[in-house]
Amino acid sequence: MSSNFSESEERQELRKAVAKLAAKYGREWFTQKARAGEKTTELWLELGKNGYLGINVPEEHGGGGGGIGDIAAVCEEMAAQGCPMLLMVVSPAICGTIISRYGTEEQKQRWLPGICDGTGTMAFAITEPDAGTNTHNITTTARRDGDEWVLNGRKIWISGVDEADHVLVVARTEEARTGKVKPVLMVVPTDAVGFEANPIPMEIVSPERQFQVFMDDVRLPLNALVGEEDGGLVQLFAGLNPERIMAASFSTGLARFALDRAVAYAKERTVFKGPIGGHQAIAHPLAQSHIEIEMARLMTQKAAALYDAGDDMGAGEAANMAKYAAAEAACAAVDRAVQTHGGNGISQEYGMAGLLVATRAGRIAPVSREMILNFVAMHSLGLPKSY
Repeated sequence: MSSNFSESEERQELRKAVAKLAAKYGREWFTQKARAGEKTTELWLELGKNGYLGINVPEEHGGGGGGIGDIAAVCEEMAAQGCPMLLMVVSPAICGTIISRYGTEEQKQRWLPGICDGTGTMAFAITEPDAGTNTHNITTTARRDGDEWVLNGRKIWISGVDEADHVLVVARTEEARTGKVKPVLMVVPTDAVGFEANPIPMEIVSPERQFQVFMDDVRLPLNALVGEEDGGLVQLFAGLNPERIMAASFSTGLARFALDRAVAYAKERTVFKGPIGGHQAIAHPLAQSHIEIEMARLMTQKAAALYDAGDDMGAGEAANMAKYAAAEAACAAVDRAVQTHGGNGISQEYGMAGLLVATRAGRIAPVSREMILNFVAMHSLGLPKSY
């Protein structure tokens, strides 16, 4: 990001190219796939073929050699065209980043090319039924047994397990169960013996499904461990800061899509003597959303720039702020878009109402707005810890 607060020409061209690709498919195609219970594999593979899925992965492992800001731009432009790809947050941004940073050369060669071209999508499993947002309370354990790891535990709200060959699972060593958690990261094949995934019925209109995962004595080779056994939270947050940046881009993309649809409708819909967009009761809320979206986008760009510059602490603060601002902007934009459409806003034909749940999820995942406020209160303002 340059000093005049605009993205590089290369990044802007990337956005245009991705938007053009996504527009070939569009919101109607995406929604039709979701309602039919079908996948958007065709679009996913085309993204991979064009180098967009792995744009943040080093070139020597099949990627584009860019940063988190580049993959975030791809994510945003996909959502802005009505094709939000949740697995983009998970596979290249979280898993791709962690493996690129901490994987062995053999692990990088084995998993990164597939993440980049879309043929080896990887899911990510951290959330547990009883731990919630408290990562320190995870109970999934990895125990050494000779030349193998044995994995036991449960995970919930795991995206896209049915589309992934492997899952990067956050566990803890059994010896650390009564002490301070030092998470370990394990790559688990989705067809491993003892690994079971059950879909969770959802109200959201999306081709990407959520799962509860059970691991019962899943045996893994020693090289399933990514990074050091005693690497601690540093390795984990190498993926969680990008996750927040990507979640922010996911939200701002959806917000832009909803706002664009609302503005177009407000220009065309005529009631009484002219287009409804000429009334301040319609125009002002939409203008407010435009301001809120642009502010969230700017904070997201700042977070990505800090992360790519290696400032993990600064990126953590900015990424949390960006995720918060983007989710709030998206919820407001969709609500205003529905109101602008009137009765049409809750019809399937105009496709606005389905976005209410999709954007609302941004206030909850991957970290709740309340936990972000806790983080900012404590780390940014120096207030006492509240939890």
